[in-house]
Amino acid sequence: MSGVRVLVGTRKGAFILTSDERRKDWAVDGPHFAGWEMYHLKGSPLDPNRLYASQSSGWFGQIVQRSDDGGTTWETAGSEFAYDGVPGTHQWYDGTQHPWEFARVWHLEPSPTDPDTIYAGVEDAALFRSVDAGKSWHELSGLRAASGEYWQPGAGGMCLHTIVLDPANPDRIIVAISAAGVFRSDDAGATWRPINNGLQSGEIPDPKAEVGHCVHNLAMHPSRPDVLFMQKHWDVMRSDNGGGSWREVSSHLPTDFGFPIHVHAHEPDTIYVVPIKSDSEHFPPDGKLRVYRSRTGGEEWEALTNGLPQSDCYVNVLRDAMAVDTLDSCGVYFGTTGGQVYASADSGDSWTPIVRDLPAVMSVEVQTLR
Repeated sequence: MSGVRVLVGTRKGAFILTSDERRKDWAVDGPHFAGWEMYHLKGSPLDPNRLYASQSSGWFGQIVQRSDDGGTTWETAGSEFAYDGVPGTHQWYDGTQHPWEFARVWHLEPSPTDPDTIYAGVEDAALFRSVDAGKSWHELSGLRAASGEYWQPGAGGMCLHTIVLDPANPDRIIVAISAAGVFRSDDAGATWRPINNGLQSGEIPDPKAEVGHCVHNLAMHPSRPDVLFMQKHWDVMRSDNGGGSWREVSSHLPTDFGFPIHVHAHEPDTIYVVPIKSDSEHFPPDGKLRVYRSRTGGEEWEALTNGLPQSDCYVNVLRDAMAVDTLDSCGVYFGTTGGQVYASADSGDSWTPIVRDLPAVMSVEVQTLR
């Protein structure tokens, strides 16, 4: 019998939710690491019992945790993230300089081809890789050579928050940085180039600049690695050539501001977003929590509301707080800053809260257990 395991990171600990393939009854385990900010949890696609967690605290720093038994027990993996020992510089908005600093790990991305390789996106923006299951980490410092002097922090900090790995080509890595844009490597992270052609951002001096865009999230279906979807600070975008150029696909949405974006497990043209009102009002338009689905790769959109609150709802859904499972009837999951985790076992047609009253949810990932 198959089932699912949902990994939830919150402001005050991590929770693991499990169910069978019917996805009706859920067991809740947690909090793990109670009181800690859990920016991201993710499992290896090659070994479902290998889990990683980013544990962060303003008082005690940053720790990467690893479990080899599906979250029953955890051990501290290597947490030394030095920027190759080379002090770079970063320019604040007033023109002054300060050294690159390590604040936290925003995103963990296990390799789809090697069970012991994992990538970490951190703040200040950098990409690290471990080839020994998290025991040691090495910065892919060539990324900062890609116009790093023009990167600026977004509202959440200058963070590398999204890592997309091509399962058919281990040498291709795509990352998103706030606020810098999207960057791609075709040589396993040695060299990088910005891939922001077609993006326009009215918040920067040159709206069409090569670097400087605040990209919120990226999504890719593993069967079509050249087709990328983007949720930007404003605009939902699509690329059909691996990020070589982008076009807007958000004309039928009530607002094109949001954070998460995801692709259906079996339908590469079906994508999901959660629009919120604006960059200053991080809540659903009209107080109605709606997931929007496009079955046409972004050309047309429909509101999914069955089971979601349609009045007086003012929660947000953060960039890593949405995921899909790979069961035959694709399940979709998302968490809110109000502490709810909603699940749909029918590709978004209907929703139910599978847990309530957690601390604010920062990330949601799901594993399909066969």
